Amino acid sequence: MPLLLVAAAAFIAFGLDRFSKFVILHWIGLTAGDVVNVHSPYLIFRMVWNKGINFGFFRSYDSRWALVLAAVVISLILVAWVRNERGWLRPLAVGAIVGGAIGNAADRIRYGAVVDFINMSCCGIDNPSSFNVADVFIFLGVLALVLSTSRQSVGAK
Repeated sequence: MPLLLVAAAAFIAFGLDRFSKFVILHWIGLTAGDVVNVHSPYLIFRMVWNKGINFGFFRSYDSRWALVLAAVVISLILVAWVRNERGWLRPLAVGAIVGGAIGNAADRIRYGAVVDFINMSCCGIDNPSSFNVADVFIFLGVLALVLSTSRQSVGAK
């Protein structure tokens, strides 16, 4: 059952990420540097080809294949870790992380960089960085893992 939940969540995360990037690149036709004010400053589409990791760190290095390999290895480790889980939250969280990681890895394989296009700012804070749907799934999956692990640790005491 846990692996089925992982697979389902990964499939959904990967599919939504691929669909969103297809819309941005092929329907809307954004190219690097293009900006579409959807509901500024809360939601802006700002197209960036990210060759690095989050927030563009390490973008000056050619780390394409190392980052693809890291995504695959981390995904396999997470799936192995959660394969005997009895609950539903951790498998879904791992699936979200795996789906997002594989979505970004697919970009690196196909384009040599990750398609980042979502930019959000609020409350006087100007966010200069763009991200994508895969990043959202990775973030939410990691958050769910942290919360489930900390909740379990507190309950064990």
